[in-house]
Amino acid sequence: MKRKFLLCMFLGLASIFTANAAVNSDDEIKSRIAPVGKVNIAGAKAETASAGGPRSGADIYSTACVACHSSGVLGAPKFQNAADWAPRLEKGFDTVWQNAINGINAMPPRGTCADCSDDEIKAAIEHMTEGL
Repeated sequence: MKRKFLLCMFLGLASIFTANAAVNSDDEIKSRIAPVGKVNIAGAKAETASAGGPRSGADIYSTACVACHSSGVLGAPKFQNAADWAPRLEKGFDTVWQNAINGINAMPPRGTCADCSDDEIKAAIEHMTEGL
């Protein structure tokens, strides 16, 4: 008797879960698991590379890089400071670029510009090292 009851309960629960899974469309699932919100940085432009075309290196720097690279926070090379950038650039520009994309030391991947394309990251580095 107890075994029959447990079997009925199991089959009943299994049918409920199966029915619920079949009813949900892809759109319903996507909306249910969508992020609750987005992070916005004060003063940052809302447009992204896909929405308004690629942003300039100066735009990326002023919205995403300036917080660390203007003062050298946690060892970040300062804006257009040859002494800070020289040891990094000796390893080659592509190495610096890949480090910026993948993150290095205290810098997270893509710094604070998660929506930057690889080309925008490259433009930001070129802007920070311009004239060196």
